[in-house]
Amino acid sequence: MRYIRLVPSHPTDDWSTRHSVLTTARRTAALINALTDEGARPSDVADVLRAYGEADPIELTPHDVATMRTAAAHLREVFTAEHTDEAAATLNGLLREHTGPLRLTSHGGTAPWHPHLDHADDAPWAEWLLASSCMALTVLTWDQQRPPGRTCASPTCRNVFITQGSGQERRYCSRRCATRERVAAHRRARAAERPDSPHA
Repeated sequence: MRYIRLVPSHPTDDWSTRHSVLTTARRTAALINALTDEGARPSDVADVLRAYGEADPIELTPHDVATMRTAAAHLREVFTAEHTDEAAATLNGLLREHTGPLRLTSHGGTAPWHPHLDHADDAPWAEWLLASSCMALTVLTWDQQRPPGRTCASPTCRNVFITQGSGQERRYCSRRCATRERVAAHRRARAAERPDSPHA
């Protein structure tokens, strides 16, 4: 079944925290990034799902991964939106074309009641990815009144990430990318200061 199954809870690992809107949105970004790699195997995608609360067994086929990759490409458009209006229009299109009516499910009593936008609890993986992701990204757009995520500003990175908070908006997906670009900019500036530099 295509849902995050309830697993025994622990004081620091309750269902609501593991499947919050923000966690679901971050899972969306992680799956988009994993599926961008054409060589990603079912086991690679399953590892991402486990990291965000999916319980074993996770049965993914190469066909599942291929259709999830198509879904991820649609979702990436939300992250490339420059403005809130563009993000909202993209989400409205995805909601209209790829999701079912809003419904509540407890997956036969195995999980707390929660909303779904896929057509059934056993919907294909790609439909589940689009539906659950659209719901989380829609709520974040509504709550923050800005695009829910961005694409890394590093020209050598294609990763997407979730923006959060009211402070200065992040430009990079990770400290690693931010540091690499800062070092590169510093080297360019130093090179431009040299007397024999073509930029001097």
